[in-house]
Amino acid sequence: MNSASLIATLALVRDTFREAFARRIFWGFFVCSSLFLFALAFIFRIDFSAGPPMVHSFQGTLAVAIYYVGTALSVFASASLVSVMFEPGRIELLLSKPVSRTHLLLGRYLGNLAVVAANVIYLTGGAWLIFGLKTGVWGGGFLLSALCMIFVFAVLLAVIVLAAVVLDSAVVATMITFGILFAAAILAQRFSIERLLSSESSRQLVELLYYVLPKTSDISGIVWKLSVQEPVESWMPVWSSGLFGAAVLAAGIRHFQKRSF
Repeated sequence: MNSASLIATLALVRDTFREAFARRIFWGFFVCSSLFLFALAFIFRIDFSAGPPMVHSFQGTLAVAIYYVGTALSVFASASLVSVMFEPGRIELLLSKPVSRTHLLLGRYLGNLAVVAANVIYLTGGAWLIFGLKTGVWGGGFLLSALCMIFVFAVLLAVIVLAAVVLDSAVVATMITFGILFAAAILAQRFSIERLLSSESSRQLVELLYYVLPKTSDISGIVWKLSVQEPVESWMPVWSSGLFGAAVLAAGIRHFQKRSF
């Protein structure tokens, strides 16, 4: 990527941020996060006489809750930010600019990701600071869990982008993304499911779907382990989900390059 392309992409990221502000999406995240941090600091009584283990356990529960709720809210908000790009009149204006279609889509993708990442870092960083000041426990695992949350959203955002490029619908993009989340939750119990299946081909299909789709439920377990300072036995759910996200995003870019408006 040359300097001109980089500048153009960063400009598109900035425009996405501005649109998130204009649509009150960024402020909605910020206000909700601030209210929660206020409650954590001044309303909830944090008194862990058992020391760091209990603090980490509470942080783990909180991190998993933020992971699921934050992911759901981010999907809802980002679907509209991506789909609005393809509205009649808007897309023609964007395509008239001296920027490649790849950079147009990547700019929108990175802008959405930056909006969510900023709020996740604000929320988890604020909660970590409050826990540290109140309990004297400053473990960094809770902060690292934020990276997992941002990563999972980046994977799901690739799905939103592909669905928006193909279907021009924020509603359908949201439904598809939540469908994948639901399927991932079911497939995380694949060993129990396979015991109920009578044919080998069915069991192989379940295994295939598990390894192909993003492993959002398994990554929530990694979020917990990071927060409670326990070792992570396998990072396979992370890198395999990353491969899925990269492939889906590449498919979205390819379709956008070939599509006529």
